[in-house]
Amino acid sequence: MPEYEDEVKKAEQELNQSLAPLPNEFQETANTDEFLGDIKVQAQEYGQKLQDAAVRARDFASDKFRELSDKDPKQLVEDAKQYAREKPGQTILISAAVGLVLGLILRRR
Repeated sequence: MPEYEDEVKKAEQELNQSLAPLPNEFQETANTDEFLGDIKVQAQEYGQKLQDAAVRARDFASDKFRELSDKDPKQLVEDAKQYAREKPGQTILISAAVGLVLGLILRRR
């Protein structure tokens, strides 16, 4: 769980670093140019949506981790087997997605 929180903090820092303020010459143009002002507003809205999504994802993941930690490991294995029998296609897609994410995380380190 601490690794997940570290990744979330890194993502927030990268987002904040990428949202650098405009130099003065561009700020004056942005204030007078309606099109650039609209883009700035949209960028702020998207930034806020990303932050909200990150918070919801963190809350969801922490709830799931808490839920999984309360269960017996044998029960988790049985639940996974049952799910794989009922939905084999989704199981393959989930496995591929998890493998991709783990590969990206491990490649960064």
